[in-house]
Amino acid sequence: MAKTVDYYFTTVSPFSYLGHQRFAQIVAKHGARVNLKPVDLGKIFPVSGGIPLKQRAAQRQAYRLVELARWRDVLGVPITLEPKFFPVPPEGASLLIIATDLAHGTPAAMDMALALYRACWVEDRNVADAETLREIARAQGRNPDQLMSPDAVATAKPKYDGYSQEAIDRGVFGAPSYVIDGQIFWGQDRLDFVDRALGA
Repeated sequence: MAKTVDYYFTTVSPFSYLGHQRFAQIVAKHGARVNLKPVDLGKIFPVSGGIPLKQRAAQRQAYRLVELARWRDVLGVPITLEPKFFPVPPEGASLLIIATDLAHGTPAAMDMALALYRACWVEDRNVADAETLREIARAQGRNPDQLMSPDAVATAKPKYDGYSQEAIDRGVFGAPSYVIDGQIFWGQDRLDFVDRALGA
């Protein structure tokens, strides 16, 4: 029987971006189901010991850039280490992903998430800007008037808040996190373990 992965992430996480396509390949290989759950790290960090990037010690900020460059080179995934529009609030992008999931299904929402990741981490675009989000939706062949309508936002917002609280309740403390059979796998560098768990 195919397993299910609860995928907690945010489009303003470079490590979520770096792992996204590999994660998609792994779940496709195993025929697993994905529950996309964009979260607000601004709510998760205060209760889990996380510290926003700009508040971290200088040596930690410097090492993060080293690690991003290493993973970029190993994976062959393009990434702008210090994008122009970062950090920005993730809510608009998250609501767009949720609305896409509800209207068009998980594969479409996974594609939308990738487009939003790339906008932030490759294309130097502001994923907190409503018009930018509309452009991305149109480029994905989706109707932004539908996905970003007041009704769509009113439906997606409680889910976004709920995913963040659910993450806290389950012990998730960072993004990306992949939860399989109650086990948390934190970080795109744990995708080998996700692969094993889905194959078990």
